[in-house]
Amino acid sequence: MGRRRLQQKGDLRKIGGWWRGRWREDQILEDGSSFYGWSRFRDVGPATGENKMTRKEAERAFWDNYLSRLDENMRTPQSVLTVAKFVERRFKPESVMMMKPAGRIHYTTMLPHVLEGIPVERRSFKGTKKGQELPEIARVFGIGKKRMRDVGHEDVQRLVSEALRRGYSVQTARHIKTCASAIFTFAEEIRWFSGRNPAKFVKLPEMTRKEVRVLSFDELKALLAILKPMARAMVLCASLTSMNIAEVCGLRWKRVNLTDEPIIMDGESLPPRCVAVREQWYRAAFGTVKAKSRRRNLPLPKLLVDALRELYAGVEWNDARSKGRPKADFANTAGSNPARQQPTPEDPVFVGREGKPRDQSAMLKRQVRPAAAKIGAPTLGWHDLRRTFATLADELGMTMGERQALMGHARAAQTMAYTHTSGDQARAALERMGEKIGPEKVVEIRKRRKTG
Repeated sequence: MGRRRLQQKGDLRKIGGWWRGRWREDQILEDGSSFYGWSRFRDVGPATGENKMTRKEAERAFWDNYLSRLDENMRTPQSVLTVAKFVERRFKPESVMMMKPAGRIHYTTMLPHVLEGIPVERRSFKGTKKGQELPEIARVFGIGKKRMRDVGHEDVQRLVSEALRRGYSVQTARHIKTCASAIFTFAEEIRWFSGRNPAKFVKLPEMTRKEVRVLSFDELKALLAILKPMARAMVLCASLTSMNIAEVCGLRWKRVNLTDEPIIMDGESLPPRCVAVREQWYRAAFGTVKAKSRRRNLPLPKLLVDALRELYAGVEWNDARSKGRPKADFANTAGSNPARQQPTPEDPVFVGREGKPRDQSAMLKRQVRPAAAKIGAPTLGWHDLRRTFATLADELGMTMGERQALMGHARAAQTMAYTHTSGDQARAALERMGEKIGPEKVVEIRKRRKTG
């Protein structure tokens, strides 16, 4: 059997009617020590029967299916570690723990599906209490016990396909694939794995997304007329500044300039009538924005300035701040005049109970959607308002670069995904095109040619 230099030949034998092969490789023991020894025998093909293989055919199959892949990892002996051990020793402490809270939660949720497998039955949390231990559920097709160098494309494909077969959504299957890919990508970065990422060419069915709802100018105006002051200000922030709901809830008064003069905020200048997006409120905790491009200063239109001024001095804020708290609590948080209960610079703009940001889900369910149902948009969500901003800004002629900067997108393609041309706008554009190429225009062009 022909082979390249520095690539081992292996040991091919006829055992029990089958061609079986093995090779020498680095192996790591439980205590972390390594040694160089024979691998276990692997099936190559039948040596007897109708479909029996000759030695030469078996050698070729042995090379194609095993030795060629092995040689890709000869310079990374750590790849003999199981996927589960690699995740525990390197991936979690060096990659997952460096992520933001949302990323850590995501991988903590997805890793059991990748390592242990897909549950054979969907777990129900109905009737369970917080902190209660749940019974173990059998899982299938996990890759945690496999050595990294032994994991192939078919292993990840089978894992993803099983998730779909068990009733998981395409989005969840995509998350499982992405998690498996991230493990091997990180292993390749630290040179613990070489070769093709086994999750790279895993196929998924097309994802069916719900219909996007974008408000028109008239619909947005009608919605604002129904809402209470705080809900109205939150909707205005999302639809006029492009902030997502986590950024809206994470906005503090110290980063809001409602005056006509610049102010100093955390050592930097904040222009007049402007907000600085620096934090977000996600999973009941303040954190930095999700990307560097999201750190931006956003101008405030007069309509939103008036709404925020009303909110700053309004009774609704005072009621939310004081609900369930004794007056003595305001002595430390309300500044020099606690009787007025004015917000301090560190307070959230959209405050809820105990001085924390307002619950976005409760606000959407109790105030925004009931009002949206009256204008014919009962499924309206916070993210739809961000799309509304992109679409209305495009309709008014705002350039792509301006929309991209305001929305905090790193790529223009992201901004385009948020922009949806309305049917009326498209129809009007087509009418203008038709007018320019209509019969009367054609006749006029012909007359010019004849007279010319």
